[in-house]
Amino acid sequence: MLPQYKQPLLPLWPALKNIAQTQASNPITNSSNELDPADRPFHDWYRFVLSFPPHLVRDYLRDFNLNGNDLVLDPFCGTGTTLVEARLNQMRAIGIEANPFPHFASTVKVDWRIAPTELLAFIEEISEKSIQTLAAQGVDDFSLTADPKIPLRQLPVQAKQALIANSISPLPLHKSLILLEHLQQNRTSPACQYGLLALGNALVNHIGNLKFGPEVGVGKPKVDVPVVAVWKREAQKMVADLQTVQEREYPETAVYLGDARNVSQILAPRSVDAVITSPPYPNEKDYTRTTRLESVILGFFTDMAQLRLHKQRLLRSNTRGVYVVDDDDQWIAANPRIQKLAESIEQRRIALGKTSGFEKLYARVTRLYFGGMARHLAELTAVLKPGAQLAYVVGDQASYLQVLIKTGELLAEIATELGYEVQRIDLFRTRFATATQTELREEVIVLRWPG
Repeated sequence: MLPQYKQPLLPLWPALKNIAQTQASNPITNSSNELDPADRPFHDWYRFVLSFPPHLVRDYLRDFNLNGNDLVLDPFCGTGTTLVEARLNQMRAIGIEANPFPHFASTVKVDWRIAPTELLAFIEEISEKSIQTLAAQGVDDFSLTADPKIPLRQLPVQAKQALIANSISPLPLHKSLILLEHLQQNRTSPACQYGLLALGNALVNHIGNLKFGPEVGVGKPKVDVPVVAVWKREAQKMVADLQTVQEREYPETAVYLGDARNVSQILAPRSVDAVITSPPYPNEKDYTRTTRLESVILGFFTDMAQLRLHKQRLLRSNTRGVYVVDDDDQWIAANPRIQKLAESIEQRRIALGKTSGFEKLYARVTRLYFGGMARHLAELTAVLKPGAQLAYVVGDQASYLQVLIKTGELLAEIATELGYEVQRIDLFRTRFATATQTELREEVIVLRWPG
């Protein structure tokens, strides 16, 4: 059922702005987005470059006064920051993630059942077999050179087309595929999933040619990399981390591959005590592009058709994930502030003479984004307990022709119309936007569901 917006909405905003201004001078969080050295265990197994930091999750676990009897939900769990922190703090947690590889990563990062000795033996076995296979082909993992006459393994044509061009060089890819083959030959081993995640992490951070700035791109090509050695080092980090949790019992954590806009189809009614999450922001970041290298090489999708199917589960936050049949915009059709924002983006596009297909979608994706979030928040009410507390990490944006999108304020307005109580808006940090040469706010919208 679609929300019925009440008129007028705008008088609500002086009060919310006062909340934001008060909290901006005394935020709950420290502003760093970096991963502290003490937080590397488990989190560092695989992590989005733009992930929010573990200390932010801990801030709200404490602020919400949660304990081991509570259930914490992250409906946009990404690479599992909230899930790992909840588990380390002896709390039950559930995550939902629509992108297959981050879902896999989160699942592995909260599975601590394997004995470290078993994983270590698996690592040694796979490493030795991979080195032997390479040596039989005349390839030394450490020599960083190979006989040019050696036929190098390649991805199937359709899978290669799904990669970002030049995101991995031929010889590192060859070594990675040899290593992957040995991992897949042992897919029934409980240790295999850790080995696969270690390879995914190594591909992004050491083996491939990716570079990360405001967007993912390709840097200077690496002619070769000691792939097996790099993988082994990443996997051994897992062994060390698992050794630290062997003496204690931890609550179970579940991770579902699904759409956060359909959360009531996944979770039990009135089961969730708290939500701590960071949904996508309305901008031109294609989150599947960020994970493209590891997703393709490890077989999470093998061509562009599969990728498009996966994208349909994602919240519409960029023009590369918009489909003709999308209709989430109907959820905010009666919201005058969002309609005015979308119209201003379209008017600016016309004034600037921007005519590309993507630019023509800027206004539509803005409506679809906020409509999708309205749909998500409406669905969420069915699974929240009365009094449930929520923290949404979101950022203001100016990606669409430099028109400022006050993401936090707009989401707080939508939540209010759906019956949530806006407790406050905390300033997490500011970040410099190259498009506008200005500082943009990144905030935490703190809500309560009265039930």
